[in-house]
Amino acid sequence: MNRRTLLLAPILSSVLPRAVRAQAPPAALTPQDRADIARVEIYLNGVRTLHARFLQLAPNGSTSEGQAWLQRPGRLRFEYDPPSPFLLVGGHGLLVFHDSQLKQTSNIPLGSTPLGLLLQDNLRLSGEVTVAGVTRAPGQLQISVFRTKSPADGTLGLIFADAPLSLRQWSVLDAQRQQTRITLYNVELGGVFNQKLFEFIDPKFFQNNGDLR
Repeated sequence: MNRRTLLLAPILSSVLPRAVRAQAPPAALTPQDRADIARVEIYLNGVRTLHARFLQLAPNGSTSEGQAWLQRPGRLRFEYDPPSPFLLVGGHGLLVFHDSQLKQTSNIPLGSTPLGLLLQDNLRLSGEVTVAGVTRAPGQLQISVFRTKSPADGTLGLIFADAPLSLRQWSVLDAQRQQTRITLYNVELGGVFNQKLFEFIDPKFFQNNGDLR
C-alpha cells in the first residue's frame, strides 16, 4: 500500500485494494431494530447542515484533528489541522483529496464511498442500503450499513448518543477489515455556509483573501 492510498484510507476506503471477501449476511432485524432505524432516518433527514471539530483515529493508531462541514445533499469539507497537509472537499458528485505537501490532488465519485451514504438527500436505510446490524449500549445506539449492490465499498457504522438522538461518531470498515473512526465534538447543527467551502480552492486563496466562512 503506497503513501497516498494510506492517507486516503480514513474516509475514502473504497480506493483501497478490494479483498476477495464476502460481506457477512446481515442479522435479522427485530421490531426494536426497525423502530430505531426509523428514528435514525428521521433524525438524519432533519440534519441539513453540520459543523464540528473532529478527531480521527486511523487503523495504525495515529490520530489527527480538524474541522468538518457537512451539508446535505452531497457536500462536505474536512480541514485537517497543521501539521497535517490534507484537505477533503466533496461537492458536485466528487470527493477531492488534496495533499499540499506532495502538491497532489485526487478525485473519486462521492457515491462510491461509504460516507456518501450519509450525504444523500432523502436517506433511506433500506433498498439501496442494507443494515448490517443494530447494537445498543446505555445512552448509545449504533447502526452499521453498506451499499446493497457494492458491499466491497465498505461498511459505515453510525454511532449516536441517545435520548435525545445525536450523531457523535462514525467508523469506516474497509474490505481488508481495517477500521477508521471519526469522533465529532463541539457539534453545531443548522446555519448557512458559504458554498465555496465545498469547492476545491487552493488554501493559499484563503490566506490571501481572508476567511470565506
